Amino acid sequence: MRILVTGGAGFIASHVADAYIQAGHEVAVLDDLSRGHRRNVNAKIQFYQGDICDRSFVKRVFAQFRPEALNHHAAQMDVRRGVREPIFDAQVNIIGSLNLVEEAVAHQTQHIVYASSAGAGYGEPQQFPVPEDYPINPITPYGISKHTVEHYLFTFAHLYGITYTVLRYGNVYGPRQSSQGEAGVFAIFCEQMLRGEQPVIYGDGSKTRDYVYVADVAAANVAALSRGHGQLFNIGSGVPTADMEVFRAVRGLLGKSSVSPRYLPVRPGEIQNIYLDISKAQRLLEWMPKIPFSEGARRTVEYFKNVASRAEQVA
Repeated sequence: MRILVTGGAGFIASHVADAYIQAGHEVAVLDDLSRGHRRNVNAKIQFYQGDICDRSFVKRVFAQFRPEALNHHAAQMDVRRGVREPIFDAQVNIIGSLNLVEEAVAHQTQHIVYASSAGAGYGEPQQFPVPEDYPINPITPYGISKHTVEHYLFTFAHLYGITYTVLRYGNVYGPRQSSQGEAGVFAIFCEQMLRGEQPVIYGDGSKTRDYVYVADVAAANVAALSRGHGQLFNIGSGVPTADMEVFRAVRGLLGKSSVSPRYLPVRPGEIQNIYLDISKAQRLLEWMPKIPFSEGARRTVEYFKNVASRAEQVA
């Protein structure tokens, strides 16, 4: 199958693209490299550099590659920037997505896999674990824009017969993660400690998230090509993990037992607690996370140690 992966030079989608290649698919990546890196793109993959908000560019990519499936990860994914610049957030995440979906319809692309957000969409939940049918109450422009595209996919499927699967992610972590992302606490702690800086925790460290390792997320994207059409799925671990637990895991793996965090006030737009009900994905996608937190943390910290070591050698 020919699959176009948007945002495929970034953290999560580069792993997804790799998983598609490993599964035997033909893959192209579209990325503007504003957050991603060319080095993340598999050598077997055709690469298109450009902006999903540039309709003429999107048209050219679809006309040249003619994808049978679209995996859409490209996004304005900085929650805080979305709060500061809600129009920019909507232009990228809504208008940019519509550019892709309209071209998918025009070029008879059969299926769309859309990377959405669980935490940003559900807001501050009162039910745990949070199921897919929990009321959508986003408390940030980013949450609004990511969720809005889900409605467009439903509508386009009704109007034009295209199929789709929505994956609502928990906090994805692993190799290639950026410390610039709103869910990048693993990367942030690793980089701060490796530089000898005092790590920062916003709040008292008790804030919880549902952490899921990136290889498990990639596996869900492979499953979503053939199963779960027309459905929304939470993709997480189903387990709450506090900021302080992540901090202690990273500190222990780096051998930085004397390091303590610096506490700052909670940032606007951040929810305090969430973890996901993943039973629907287990049932319909036939997917389960396989990498436990301890192993995922070990692999992630090892990656950042290697990055820091290479940087020292270059310097």
